[in-house]
Amino acid sequence: MLIRKPSDITPSDITPQSVYLRRRDFLRQAAALGLLAPLLPGEAQASPAAKLPSRPGPYSTREKPTPYKDVTAYNNFYEFGTSKSDPAEYAGTLRTRPWTVAIEGEVLKPRSFDIDELLKLAPLEERTYRHRCVEGWSMVIPWVGYPLSNLLRAVQPTGKAKYVEFVTLLDPAQMPGQNNPVLQWPYREGLRMDEAMHPLTLLAFGLYGEVLPNQDGAPLRMVVPWKYGFKGAKSIVRIRLVEQQPVTSWMRAVPDWYGFYSNVNPNVSPQNWSQATERRIGQDGAFGGLFVPRIPTQMFNGYGDQVAQLYAGMDLTKYI
Repeated sequence: MLIRKPSDITPSDITPQSVYLRRRDFLRQAAALGLLAPLLPGEAQASPAAKLPSRPGPYSTREKPTPYKDVTAYNNFYEFGTSKSDPAEYAGTLRTRPWTVAIEGEVLKPRSFDIDELLKLAPLEERTYRHRCVEGWSMVIPWVGYPLSNLLRAVQPTGKAKYVEFVTLLDPAQMPGQNNPVLQWPYREGLRMDEAMHPLTLLAFGLYGEVLPNQDGAPLRMVVPWKYGFKGAKSIVRIRLVEQQPVTSWMRAVPDWYGFYSNVNPNVSPQNWSQATERRIGQDGAFGGLFVPRIPTQMFNGYGDQVAQLYAGMDLTKYI
């Protein structure tokens, strides 16, 4: 996610990857020694991540996964701040138990699920997906979850359900970034119904075999691998099935840059800079990987064989 235009960003706004990774390593080591409890109680006193038993799932890429330390230290999650290091620093304030998710709208069986009910709704799978951000960086992440279609079928959508809207928790006390009007809160995202029911679309509860860290969207988030990363709503509390296309947070904030579909398309650059290449976070290279060679970005993030038919006949330079 990005709110500022490239011309607004100065070199001093960009933290070198090597700097924040050294900081995160220091914090982990200091926390293990009990040195940070008086300073960072949310982070230093966090419990060890619980394991999430899962089976191997389909569609996984064979590409090398991004290191765990990068996946959990370099995040876009504006509810905790706009810097990439803010979520890891401030998300310790988020309480993920108790947690309920309401399923509403055009369904025959609307109801609220406790997070532990959702965890048991379908077998958990580990799927290693590519993740692509509009800012030009990418990762490869082993997610743990199951297809969203399992949940949607459980509530029985009506014939009027054409779209699915996802709504994030609204609680500035737990999510201090919501005190900043950079977006209209709560965060909202959406998918067309056929996109939501596609087997690639994952309701994720964990990564690397463990429960989601707060900074990565705990306790549950969406993963839609052929779309840009901001489509993956985090810390979801409400899912609404609706007849009309919802207005997403980024459509509302910057309508000239962010369309509803937000498919990865290297041939379209609505943000006024090229989307043709990407920088894979965590690769070896100078300055902690900041200046690794860029690689070509694939249409639909490399998932075209699975999803291109969803957009047959659509002008993907218009429906961005």
